[in-house]
Order: sequence, then structure tokens, then C-alpha cells
Amino acid sequence: MQRRHFLSLLPASTLLAGDPGPRLRPALCAYSFRTDLASKKMSYEDIIRYAAEHKLDGVDLTVYWFPSTEDKFLYGLKKLAFNLGVEIYSISIRTDMCKRPGAEADKELAEARKWVDVAAKLGAGHIRVFGGAVPKDSNAEEAAGWVVQLLGRAAEYAGSKGVILGLENHGGVTDKAETIVDIVKRVNSPWVGINLDTGNFKTKIYQQIEMIAPHAVNVQVKVDITEDGKKGVSDWDRVSKILVANKYRGYLALEYEAAENAMTAIPGHLVNLRKVCAKYSS
Repeated sequence: MQRRHFLSLLPASTLLAGDPGPRLRPALCAYSFRTDLASKKMSYEDIIRYAAEHKLDGVDLTVYWFPSTEDKFLYGLKKLAFNLGVEIYSISIRTDMCKRPGAEADKELAEARKWVDVAAKLGAGHIRVFGGAVPKDSNAEEAAGWVVQLLGRAAEYAGSKGVILGLENHGGVTDKAETIVDIVKRVNSPWVGINLDTGNFKTKIYQQIEMIAPHAVNVQVKVDITEDGKKGVSDWDRVSKILVANKYRGYLALEYEAAENAMTAIPGHLVNLRKVCAKYSS
């Protein structure tokens, strides 16, 4: 979904105000502390407090280690975030949409709907989803068609709850920018866009980012990239220029996956992230 589709959802008074200019908002993906969350050294409450301490606007809560989806837990997180001035703007879930129509696809749909309900309760307007791996007995074209069908069905329910689904470029059926853009265009829903992960392409990285940028509804930045087998540092300035040129207004969330210990490394990267966001915001 291109960002102009969102304009159709805005009130006329907003549109008459003209182009509001670029705005990038610093955020943190909970997955950055995956080891500590998995071992219970950190809680999701700790993630929200950490974001507030480091002057971030929002958090993307990867749900893999949620201790519960009961209201008591979800509303507790929501209240804590509100009190600390941090927005739970997104959750990230596991999905595999490369499923032939039938029982398995229906099961995936039911799971996605469950997390849409969770996002709505948290006040999160976005969910990161995966396309999945192409089955060995299929091909990329056929599998992409299945993703279109399943993502479209999921979008109908997500839209009824006011939640946007961001399909991530995450290998498998979404390995190439042209494929993921084609999927989103074929779904053709104002509730579906692309969750752009700047570290997941392995060749022609910035060219592929440019192709995706007009359809981005959320952006995750990595510290490192690997292009054609060569490891390098992700150029956040270059990424930001591409986003601004495509009128992206939204979050720039650090998803830390580098080798250095997260506790010692992340604070410095968040300083840089805040600077980049301020630099490219009007």
C-alpha cells in the first residue's frame, strides 16, 4: 500500500493544511533484547521503561515472550506506556502465509486475528507480519498468490479493528523488493503496507529499499548490513533521505542484532538514532 492511500483516511481539514513535512520518530524493537527477554532477565515492562529512559517515542513489542495475552497483562503495559509517554505503536508476530487455501491457511488466519485483537487492546496501530518460506513442492509465483489471499483476508479483520498489517521483507517469498511490492499492490487494502527492514536484503540493498519506500508503513533499522557477502555498516542517513523523499512519516525503530552485547551497545546507537530522526524531521 502506498502512503497516499492513508491520505484518503484523513479528515479534509488535515488535507487542506498541506504537506506537513517529514517526521521520523525514534523507537526500539523489543527483539533487540531477545536474549534477556527469553531468559526473563528483562520484562516487557522493562523495555517500556528503557525506551522512556532513552527518550524514545515508541516501542515495537515482539510478542514471542509475552507471558500472557490476558487483559490484566496487556492493559498493565498500556497504562505504563501511557504514564511514561511512550507509545506501543506496533507488535511483531510470527506468520507463515505461504499456505494453500484450506485448514492450514485458516489456522494462520485465526492466529493473525488473535494478535490483531491484542494489538487493538494495547493501542498499537501496526503489526509486523512475515510472508513465509516458499514450500519445496511449490514456486515463488504460486506462493505469492497464497500470501495475497491470506493477507487480504487478515486485512479485512485488521481493518475492522483499526490495525495496519506491515508485511516485512524477510527472505522467503519476500526476498526481493519487486515481489513484496507486487504482493501488497495485489492485496490492494488501505490496511496493508510494508514493514521495511533495512538489514534483510543481501544484494542491491539501497536500490531495493528505494523500491519499497513508497509502500513503507513502518521502518526497522539495523546496525550492520551484508551486501553480496560483504559485511558493512548500515547508512542511516542514506536510508532517511530515501524515506523523506518518499514522504514517509513514522517510526524509525532500532532492531539490534549485532555481535556486541546489547546492554552496552544499544545506548550509543540510540543516541545516533535520535540525532538522525531530528535531522530529517521538519
